[in-house]
Amino acid sequence: FSCEWAQACFRFRKPYSDLAYALEAEKGGTRAILMAVQAHIVKYLLFIRTTEYTHLERLCRTSRWEQEEALAAALADTLWAAGGGGRAVICLLTPTLHIVPSRDYKPDSFMERIQLFEFSEKAAAQEFIFDHIKSFKGEGSHGVILFLYSLLFSRT
Repeated sequence: FSCEWAQACFRFRKPYSDLAYALEAEKGGTRAILMAVQAHIVKYLLFIRTTEYTHLERLCRTSRWEQEEALAAALADTLWAAGGGGRAVICLLTPTLHIVPSRDYKPDSFMERIQLFEFSEKAAAQEFIFDHIKSFKGEGSHGVILFLYSLLFSRT
């Protein structure tokens, strides 16, 4: 992955602003993934989340906690759909190595630290993502790459 991909994560605009619902997306390869997740975030904020606000207020009056909740729901929805509605696999980085480098494998200090978590219930996957949301939205978290790997492992 390029430097752009390695730095990409799910980063929202300022809470309670006119664009509080929006992910920040740089130009380039990660934009397509971010926009697909953005669609699920808007769907969640407008039609699933319960609030007393009208439709446009629902988007603008979004707190940091609600942003994280919407992101967790969007990621879980997408992974659940990729898994055919029967499973979701979530990839996280851990400090310990899970793959022992061999002669045929060139270590990159990323792949060796990925740990897989499999879920057979969508709600449990969503709760797990919410509990580990910093792994997807924190600076230097490789959040978009982790989500892409999660999609691939959920699908196959």
